[in-house]
Amino acid sequence: MEPVEIIEDGLLLRPWREADAAGVHLACQDPDIQRWTTVPRPYLPEHAHGFVTEMSERAWATGTGAPFAVCDPATGELLGACALISIDSAGTGEVGYWTAPWARGRGVMVRATRAIARWSFEKLGLRRLIWQAEVGNHASRLVALRAGFRIDGRVRLGDPTLPDGWIGSLLPGEVPAPGSAGPAGPDTLVSRRAAVFGRPQPTLFATAGAGELRVRPMEERDLDAMVQTCRDPETIRWTSVPDPYQRADAHRYQGFSQDAWARGDAGCFVIADSDDRYAGSVDLRLSPADPLLADVGFMTAPAARGRGYMPVALAALSAWGFTTLGLARIEWKANVGNLASRRVAEKANFTFEGTARAGVQHRGERVDAWVGALLAEDLT
Repeated sequence: MEPVEIIEDGLLLRPWREADAAGVHLACQDPDIQRWTTVPRPYLPEHAHGFVTEMSERAWATGTGAPFAVCDPATGELLGACALISIDSAGTGEVGYWTAPWARGRGVMVRATRAIARWSFEKLGLRRLIWQAEVGNHASRLVALRAGFRIDGRVRLGDPTLPDGWIGSLLPGEVPAPGSAGPAGPDTLVSRRAAVFGRPQPTLFATAGAGELRVRPMEERDLDAMVQTCRDPETIRWTSVPDPYQRADAHRYQGFSQDAWARGDAGCFVIADSDDRYAGSVDLRLSPADPLLADVGFMTAPAARGRGYMPVALAALSAWGFTTLGLARIEWKANVGNLASRRVAEKANFTFEGTARAGVQHRGERVDAWVGALLAEDLT
């Protein structure tokens, strides 16, 4: 396949040159590129030289790929890399890309990916493009969405040493026109949440009595206290934690909470007292069906009960959900009779709305549930 140049939407996409090696080496020192791509670590000058010469030339010559340098057409400045990293005989190509740190925030890779997609369909006659990224790489996912890809799901690798991936596809006729905002634009909820979940999980702060609470990610040092909490008779009675609860269950929950944050599905937090000791857990879980809806779940460590920690933590997390994630409604449910949970919700300003008959599954049977909610306007 003969190398080509593409000029579109304020970008020049051209084959790599030996002179690009220094710019590639500099860009690939970036922590995000090293975190989310397969570039060697440490990334050395010889890696960059091999990439822009041998690897790039081989892909074009064999027709197995089409690697492009993404440049400013006026100045020649290197802005990033965008490529068909593979092309198969069935007419499917896979897109891969990275943006140089000095070129971010300008929509460079969205425009470059659209340009390559159009060229792939119109000139190469490909029937489908796919995109893949490690779960948690929200920046790459956002580029793919804005370039017109439909995120089709999650690729489970079944290898504990390798992270699972997201996969998306793009077909002819689905590429947004040059200059158009396209889906998942800067002012959308999708874009807003990508910025949140693409960063490390935050620590929230709240005041309970004379002390300060931290609502923070779970840490290894919390596991023993969590096991004790989940073995408490009241916790077992009112929640669905495994019984008997083992330390391996706490490890699994820690992994689940990290994965949920990476996916952008939930924020699972530990409540820590003024000495940063485990005092409970509280989760905010986004609805898969309604992007403006979430629900909460919580449990308090036995030694921390009666101190007013949970209402304060729940209120802080709910406020974060409204202001940061753009939620409209947060729901609370508890088995009928769980007065402690109901008091927490009402102290956090949730409004009790009634009883859902057979509303939840609890230890093998359907049981009635109390239901309440907090709305965004309740904060004002």
